[in-house]
Amino acid sequence: MRLLVSLLLFLSTATGVSCFSASTTTKLVKVKENEGADLTCSYSADFGSNPRVEWKFRDKQGSTKYVVFDGKPTSTYEGRVTMYGGSNLRFAKVTRHDSGEYICEVSSQQSQFAQITVTLIALVPPSVPKCGIPSSVTTDNAATLSCFDPDSSPEPEYRWYKDNTLLPADPSKNVNFKNATYKLDPKTGKLVFPSAKKTDTGNYYCEVLNEVGPAQRCKGGRMEVRDMNTGGIVAGVIIGLLLLGVLIGGVWYANKKGYLPKTSQRKEQHSAVYQPQSTYADGLEDDGDFKQKSSFVV
Repeated sequence: MRLLVSLLLFLSTATGVSCFSASTTTKLVKVKENEGADLTCSYSADFGSNPRVEWKFRDKQGSTKYVVFDGKPTSTYEGRVTMYGGSNLRFAKVTRHDSGEYICEVSSQQSQFAQITVTLIALVPPSVPKCGIPSSVTTDNAATLSCFDPDSSPEPEYRWYKDNTLLPADPSKNVNFKNATYKLDPKTGKLVFPSAKKTDTGNYYCEVLNEVGPAQRCKGGRMEVRDMNTGGIVAGVIIGLLLLGVLIGGVWYANKKGYLPKTSQRKEQHSAVYQPQSTYADGLEDDGDFKQKSSFVV
């Protein structure tokens, strides 16, 4: 018996198969959106005939949730997925939101555990991207042009065009763009000019493409790179000073012609105080000062 166990362990080591292991024949599954997909999961005989099998989903942001728990699909996946063959997962229809990693976990009553991961990609063709192009930039200032397609799957590649000419991702490797200073990221769609020059003025548009469908492009727009308008700033300051001078002159002229009240007049108006009359019990009124009505002789 010991010889048999030793022989099994030797064969497991030699063939690279470990005890309590899980495997899959569908490591990467690519399927068009709204079509069905099968994700397989098998396990070694060490787990016995009735192990616990659960499926989890991990999205691109790293968030994880159950797809199948305690042998049943969770509420999010109910009616959309089914288990077959005891451990395999089948999608009736795949949506773009299903793209991500699916983890099959197998465990036994003796707490042995194994898992495998299957990557599912819902194939979605590019849509018209959303572009952000500044219309005006001051010379030597930074400028960022953005391009984003929220629908493409797998992740698309972004390209930028200036005046209908494709901009190379690395301008230093192209002799026609050796003097260009921009930075282009094909994965994020950002085109950055750290210090814009007048030569960067032009009509720009972005194009997005992936392996599924035809490329799509945004409407685009024109970016003008201009020098700072120093003359306009100086003119604005001069106009402001002139307006201030006119205001001061107007106040002086109005004061000289007597259109504004004198300082003494304003003080007199503020110092006038109303003194109410006092009424005595006998119905007679006087000026409010105490007056002696009779004399006393000692």
